[in-house]
Amino acid sequence: QVQVKESGGGLVQAGGSLRLSCVASGSQLSDNFIGWYRQGPGDEREMVAAISTGGRTEYAEFVKARFTISRDKERDTVYLQMSSLKPEDSGVYYCNRKTGWGPAYPWGQGTRVTVSA
Repeated sequence: QVQVKESGGGLVQAGGSLRLSCVASGSQLSDNFIGWYRQGPGDEREMVAAISTGGRTEYAEFVKARFTISRDKERDTVYLQMSSLKPEDSGVYYCNRKTGWGPAYPWGQGTRVTVSA
């Protein structure tokens, strides 16, 4: 059973930065296309960014130029560096394996990001 664990969330003022981390047991993140997703209060979960095994990245329009997804293959960790945070970036952030039919791992607990105005 794959288990993902997200960390690094917290409370930050608008304009601030946070770095989220994603690790997993039962699967090698380095062998998979991994995405970061977020769910705001009352919202559907949406993809924020993703990174392929070869390092190709994808971003949702609303985070382009502010967020950067990266991976450390030695640590088998995927990061999401978030800068210029806005209150609307608040929510619970999750990582998951991204496939053509949707996220493939069981969802983890996520890590909460709260951006104050």
